[in-house]
Amino acid sequence: MSMTIKELPETERPYEKLELYGEKALSNAELLAIIIKSGTKNETSVQVAQKILNLDETRQEGLNFLRNVSIEELIQIKGIGKVKAIQLKAIGELVIRMSKPSNYKKIVIRSPEDIANIVMEEMRFQKREIAKIAILNQKNEILKIEDISFGGTSFVNVSVKDIMVEPIKMKAPKIILIHNHPTGDATPSKADIEFTSSLYDIGQILGIELVDHIVIGNATYTSIFSKIVSNTKEGK
Repeated sequence: MSMTIKELPETERPYEKLELYGEKALSNAELLAIIIKSGTKNETSVQVAQKILNLDETRQEGLNFLRNVSIEELIQIKGIGKVKAIQLKAIGELVIRMSKPSNYKKIVIRSPEDIANIVMEEMRFQKREIAKIAILNQKNEILKIEDISFGGTSFVNVSVKDIMVEPIKMKAPKIILIHNHPTGDATPSKADIEFTSSLYDIGQILGIELVDHIVIGNATYTSIFSKIVSNTKEGK
């Protein structure tokens, strides 16, 4: 039979260890053990937590897998009921929300990196494509970032109308289109580039400047405008 948490030396118990040495001294399993609180008759909370971490073996996402693992997968682990599974999912969502700037309004966008940094942590691990628009004023300050489409695993079903309706309503002069690639590869497809070109032309007619179209991958991004300019200079 496994040793219980109470039978461990105080310096090895997750709660006491955090209090004595701080949260950075704890392993991922120990931090999860604090969240799930208790184990089973035969396993400590740390051992149950390690089984949760083992769900990542096929994903290879590290702790980020908690954002995408389902409640159904979690409750397959002995010692994890529906309540604990829901608590773990809530923690995953809190991490996503904590990664967002507390107030992105009036942030000035001077480069593709500026907007990529704002949305990267929210979008990089998504398992389906999402499209957003950043609506800017004349000074390139963000007025609003809005979700405009949720797609499948390989494309976003987005229309020009979906993109332009809010900027027109707000009488905004500039927008940036952003979407992610669930594969993690930020290389824009031919369709991405063609859509960008069409959207730019329509924006010119409507008096709304498409500043850029950013493709988000896993910890990487591509500015389609920069890529088009680069290819033009290289004669491609």
